[in-house]
Amino acid sequence: MNMTINLSMAIVLAVLYSVGFYLLMQRSLMRVLIGIVVLGHGANLLLQLAGGPPGRAPILGPVLPEEFTDPLPQALALTAIVITFALTTYLLALGYRSWVLVGHDEVQDDVEDRRIAAQKPDGAMEEGTAEETEAGPEDTADSHELEEGRK
Repeated sequence: MNMTINLSMAIVLAVLYSVGFYLLMQRSLMRVLIGIVVLGHGANLLLQLAGGPPGRAPILGPVLPEEFTDPLPQALALTAIVITFALTTYLLALGYRSWVLVGHDEVQDDVEDRRIAAQKPDGAMEEGTAEETEAGPEDTADSHELEEGRK
């Protein structure tokens, strides 16, 4: 079985994965959604390239097994399409809900993000940032629930 992949498909695959991962690292949920879709297309292309040369049927009548094309990559590609569709609908709902509640789809930093950003590589906190990034009792969800219960 000849498993050569032409250079243009390898370049397209690398570009799809690069763009997909770049978009996944953005803070906008819409860009994350587009990144998931692009990565899904890249995964489908990878599976089709791994399936062997095009033009032969997966299983077709009484033919020698060497003449078959492996049907597993095609089945995996169909599964990847379904998974990508499910993730797309979930992220669309998440982005819409964020837009309704907040008015934008940007992911905000929380207290833990600021604390991790203030750490030095050895794990120690930087000078003067501990009191700014530490969560006080007014920042925790439990204290907020307690205050709501008292009202």
